[in-house]
Amino acid sequence: MAHLHADNEELLKRVRRIAGQVQAIERALQAKADCGKTLHLVAATRGALNGLLEQIIETHAQFHVADPGLSDEQRQAGVNELLKAIRQYSK
Repeated sequence: MAHLHADNEELLKRVRRIAGQVQAIERALQAKADCGKTLHLVAATRGALNGLLEQIIETHAQFHVADPGLSDEQRQAGVNELLKAIRQYSK
């Protein structure tokens, strides 16, 4: 997805924050932290991942589905990639 390069720094910052959140979950589990605190950490991480996913899906849809310069074949390929990702996420 070459078009992601325009937002690459922002995406990398989000991924690094998510990595930090996952590390916080690991530390909480190692420290046998209260389950409420751990649940909160997991929920926050899931929200961050969902936000990242939404951003990438939006960009994909703009460049691989909605772009008027695409051929019908290119547009269908973009839709298929998007649906495949959504199906995987839904499992």
